[in-house]
Amino acid sequence: MLTRKPAVSAIRVLVVDDSSFMRGAITRHIQRDARLQVVGTAANGREAVAKALELRPDVITMDVEMPEMDGIEALRQILARTAIPVIMVSSQTEAGAKTTIQALQIGAMDFIPKASGFELLIEKLHAVATAARVRAAPARLPLARSAPRAAPGAATVNPKIIVIGASTGGPRALLQVLERLPAHCPAPIVIAQHMPPQFTAAMAKWLSDHCAIKIVEATNDMELRPGTAYVGPGGMQFRVVKDRAHIAASQGESLYKPSVDILAESAAAAYGGAVLAIMLTGMGNDGARGFLRLKSAGAHVIAQDQASSAVWGMPRAVAESGAADEILGVEEIGRRVKTLLGHAA
Repeated sequence: MLTRKPAVSAIRVLVVDDSSFMRGAITRHIQRDARLQVVGTAANGREAVAKALELRPDVITMDVEMPEMDGIEALRQILARTAIPVIMVSSQTEAGAKTTIQALQIGAMDFIPKASGFELLIEKLHAVATAARVRAAPARLPLARSAPRAAPGAATVNPKIIVIGASTGGPRALLQVLERLPAHCPAPIVIAQHMPPQFTAAMAKWLSDHCAIKIVEATNDMELRPGTAYVGPGGMQFRVVKDRAHIAASQGESLYKPSVDILAESAAAAYGGAVLAIMLTGMGNDGARGFLRLKSAGAHVIAQDQASSAVWGMPRAVAESGAADEILGVEEIGRRVKTLLGHAA
């Protein structure tokens, strides 16, 4: 006798935007996906907080600029009372970028620019809500081939460069790692964070304001120096070539701009195994191929664990490829990097 698996309930979405046109457009687009169900809408932050507490949706889309109470204050109040993941919907301006980075710092899971269309929103809604459901049921966490956790006193490494990849949930994870590193970090750090134009510069400034090391948005032919982290600019591809940054417009090389795979493969070509590679939270599998190439060359690879990831997609892909030397919680990664570099944790 065949047994039927229980149906997975639709992901319940609350849509928040002060524009009735945008609320309708987002709602219609979401409702086309059978995995998602819009259970309510709100026209300002006060309504958003009330409906979040009343409806307890699985995920919320939150406009940033609204009357009565803006998206930032609504986000603060919702996260103070619930664990509902929130995706911000932002204007793609310099001011909008700064506000969006502030929202990510407070605890928003991710964002989309209003001008980017809604296809990416569907993917992100599904990814963050599914990840939240999995974290709420730890007994059912999917198994992946695990890597060993390093024992105390493990050998140090002497990398010529540190490569970090991240996507959904990445800005907060990056802060948790980078804020633990000393100002005199002995190797330059290069970062591919999936993010559109305008936003990476705001993120780099925010990170730099909170960390001992200097953090900048990379520009073409910029020299890579120890003690500095370089964020690949959104909408462009970021490579390293002989201690310098190479930035170029993407010509269909990858869906992701910047791509972790492209950055990691360039680091493997330039430095071989003299690389420390770190994969942080993010949906999809960008970086798995590049990190496997780094591992094959002799690099030391760390992947963030599932429990601390907003979405365990990219680090899981690295773990399941066999490329990871260690799988660690995000709070552990910064301390581990200090130890590997020969500093007291």
